[in-house]
Formats: sequence, C-alpha cells, structure tokens
Amino acid sequence: TKIYKRVHSLAESLMKAAQKEDQVTFDALYAELHKICLDHEGSEKDHPVQWETLGDFTEDYSEAVSIYRKALELAVVIKSADFCSSIRFSLASMLIELGEVEEAVSILKLAKSDSENIEDKDLKNEIHNLLHSLLN
Repeated sequence: TKIYKRVHSLAESLMKAAQKEDQVTFDALYAELHKICLDHEGSEKDHPVQWETLGDFTEDYSEAVSIYRKALELAVVIKSADFCSSIRFSLASMLIELGEVEEAVSILKLAKSDSENIEDKDLKNEIHNLLHSLLN
C-alpha cells in the first residue's frame, strides 16, 4: 500500500510536470519512479503497478514496450485481470506506434478476453474500439 501510494503520487506529479512542460522536474520524478521499480525488482514488493506506471511515462516507445512486457509478466503471475487488460492495452498501443500491428492485434484480443472480468467500462470500450479499428 505504501509503495502504491508513492507510485500514485509520483504519477500525479509526473502528469503535472508534463502538462507544465517542466522537463527537469519530469526527469527527476521519472528517475525516482525508475529507482523504485529497480529497488523492488525480483522481490515480494515487485508489482505490476510500478512497472505499468513507469511504462506510461516512458517517452521511448521501444523502451516502453519492454517495460510493459515486464509489468505484464507480473500481472499474469498474480492473475489480475485489471492489470492484464490495462497493460495489454498500453502495450498494444505502443506496438501500433512502432508499426507492429499484427502483434498488437494478438495482444488486444487477450486484453479483450481479460476485460470480460473487470468493472472498468471505459477501458473495456477502449480495448474494443482499438481492436475493432485494427480489424476493419
């Protein structure tokens, strides 16, 4: 819970820094979030929320894909449909940006399946709409 609260707080601060186009603050906050991920990697405190959040604020798409894959591995282990669906959606979005549409479609199909077990209607719709746009 303590880690989740810190990650959530960092995400809010990262959003504010991004909106203000304050790159210095953004970089410092990103470095702190990255350190949290690395400090907990492989421990019982390792959790998909920290990696997914890091991926969300990673500007390099290839690097974000790698981070989302790590987050997804952890989400699969803890069998979290919520994390699996949101991470797969983000991962697919990055893959589309990189021109990897075929893989994105495969991942979105899994995200759609995961989303059948979540309550977040907005995420369900985003997954459905993105998958639909790629298949038509």
